[in-house]
Amino acid sequence: MPAKLDPDTRETTLATLQDGGWSVVEGRDALHKTFKFKDFSEAFGWMTRVALLAEKMDHHPEWSNVYKTVEVTLTSHDVGGLSERDVKMAQAIDEMA
Repeated sequence: MPAKLDPDTRETTLATLQDGGWSVVEGRDALHKTFKFKDFSEAFGWMTRVALLAEKMDHHPEWSNVYKTVEVTLTSHDVGGLSERDVKMAQAIDEMA
């Protein structure tokens, strides 16, 4: 079973993700990032690819889409906060953007 990130790993990992545009959600142990695309079709296509990855990883983002903007929040509900799964998902999502 996954575990919450330990303090040392958390500090190092979150610093790297924050450099890439991710931010810690105020009042939650979660990460958030806004992605902007050329148009709705590009945004939706990207969401479809991420959805397939999420199914494969068995780790699903909280997200919303308005036209060409996609808001993504990651957290591991089963551990009550951020885990290594969130880090891997954030990195994979960035690679797909």
